[in-house]
Amino acid sequence: MARDRSAADADLKSVSAALRRAEFGDRLRSLLLAAPLLILLALSFGIPIVLLLSRAVYDPTIADALPRTTVALAGWNGQGLPGDEAFTALAADLKDNQAKGTAYELAKSLNARLPGARSQILKTVRKLENADGQAALDAMKSLPFWSAPSTWPAIQSGTRSLTSFYLLSALDLRWNADGGIERVPPEQAIFVQVFARTFFVAAAVTLATLLLGFPLAYLIANVPKGLGAILIVAVLLPFWTSILVRTAAWTVLLQKFGLVNDMLLWLGVASDRLDLMYSRMGLIIAMTHIQLPFTLLPIYSVMRTIPPSQMKAAYSLGARPFTAFRRVYIPQVFPGVMAGCLLTFILCLGYYITPALIGGASDQLISNFIANYVNVELNWEMAAALSFILLVFTLALFGIFARILGLDRLKLV
Repeated sequence: MARDRSAADADLKSVSAALRRAEFGDRLRSLLLAAPLLILLALSFGIPIVLLLSRAVYDPTIADALPRTTVALAGWNGQGLPGDEAFTALAADLKDNQAKGTAYELAKSLNARLPGARSQILKTVRKLENADGQAALDAMKSLPFWSAPSTWPAIQSGTRSLTSFYLLSALDLRWNADGGIERVPPEQAIFVQVFARTFFVAAAVTLATLLLGFPLAYLIANVPKGLGAILIVAVLLPFWTSILVRTAAWTVLLQKFGLVNDMLLWLGVASDRLDLMYSRMGLIIAMTHIQLPFTLLPIYSVMRTIPPSQMKAAYSLGARPFTAFRRVYIPQVFPGVMAGCLLTFILCLGYYITPALIGGASDQLISNFIANYVNVELNWEMAAALSFILLVFTLALFGIFARILGLDRLKLV
């Protein structure tokens, strides 16, 4: 009996091992089939993003441009002024950069850490043009900028390739003289307010699309199929034109003498023409129109799967319409609502062209600042830091969504 049981256990183990090998082979074949796509995504999407975001904490520009100064400041404690060897090393490095044609790049990079450094470095380079040895040292010390208490700590900080400077700056923070973190002065604080504005606009647009999209999705899901198909085409119609064309159309409609103001006056809603262009309200209106399908379609995809008989059954059991709607209908449609709102909110965080064309100076979102640092300022480190923080916020939001609802209940289509 015991022998038979052990033989059965051995057979069971061998069968289980064979099943595991077969499942592993199936998974491996599936992975090999998807390998070209995964490699393409890694090369065209994953690796470039990682390389860009790494620039938020890695900036070797100053260290590479000032090798002698980096060595001279390695043992400096940051108190007072460094010794003459640091001045001499910096003078030699500045002359080398002038000879290589990289002085302006160095000045621009240091100016991000120390406002006003660009003009002072270029001025120093001109003064050092015909100076060597003691003359160069005297020329450096004759300029008040190089004796200022904030200059040399900023240079020493810049000589470290791994840095938290840009991430702190993106949160309106900085290192103080005692080695702690503090807020920048109010007149220099920019990005926290911009992040708050970005999230406010995204939340306002998400709420507006939900208030408009939910009733419309309910209507489409409950009308006859022919009329529902026509309404779906009307919802999808904006997708046939680019976002730039739709935004340009809104710039015409929102003008002071545009169609929107004409309608408001005709309906008696407004007694005078409103300034909707270059305003927060105009921006939210335009973004709501563009994002409405992204909120509506996930909600509609869930609503069309809910049989009307469920609500009729609730009525027959004595539930009032609102109670039946709240306790029977809403729990089933909630995954679609969450999916549509999440999709719209995340897309709104990255809006660029619509705020640039319709929003005013105080309505620019964080994406506009990222684009400015990439295309105008050529400060990719700051752009990477802002992008990293925005990505962290987005992933945190997605994590909260997954924790509350569960990814298995996600209903996008």
